[in-house]
Amino acid sequence: MEILQKIQEQYLREFSDNVPLDEFLLNIAITALLTALLRLFYIHYGNAISNRRRFANNFLPLALGTLLIIMIVKSSIALSLGLVGALSIVRFRAAIKDPEELTYLFIAIGLGLAGGANQPILAIVAFAVIMLIIYLSKVLARREKFQQSGRLFVNVQTDIDDLKRITQLLADRLPYVELKRMDTLEQGLDLAFVCQAASVEQLAQLKDDIRELSPATRLSIVDQPDLIV
Repeated sequence: MEILQKIQEQYLREFSDNVPLDEFLLNIAITALLTALLRLFYIHYGNAISNRRRFANNFLPLALGTLLIIMIVKSSIALSLGLVGALSIVRFRAAIKDPEELTYLFIAIGLGLAGGANQPILAIVAFAVIMLIIYLSKVLARREKFQQSGRLFVNVQTDIDDLKRITQLLADRLPYVELKRMDTLEQGLDLAFVCQAASVEQLAQLKDDIRELSPATRLSIVDQPDLIV
């Protein structure tokens, strides 16, 4: 019993000397809390097609495992070199299909690194700033996508040789019309326009107007949200 007691006291003393118990528990608690918030953020705002809830369950063990490794090796150069040697042998082959998944994994690892390095304040501030930047970027991207809606590629092939009339017909129905290409046919024109429509009703009216030009007139409309107008 005395031997076991001495061994226990020795290990507890070494643990307290290297890592104070209160700091250890505080770092684990903060890392776990921030990782839980990261998981909720990824589930609600992530864009990955895969099961985000299932994938986000990996954040907590990854962050805490990283914290444990850093706390063990940070006080020993020998352990650090041993860890590098061990990781050089192990080959990780995780099927990461979306770069966004890898990004959130790196954030979880960063939280674990900050916790293991006894930097809880840095972890909290960095996490808040990173999440705010990611959220704002998603809001701006969503707004830009909404502004890009309604951009169209319109092709008109007709036997009528009157460019001004056809262009005016499109301009009367659509808020933005720009001629990009014109090819002359044996009889008529083949015209390509970049346009922007505000509603489906405008396209329906345009279709009726184009049909009234001539029975041989053909209209093709393709949605192109990436067009710059």
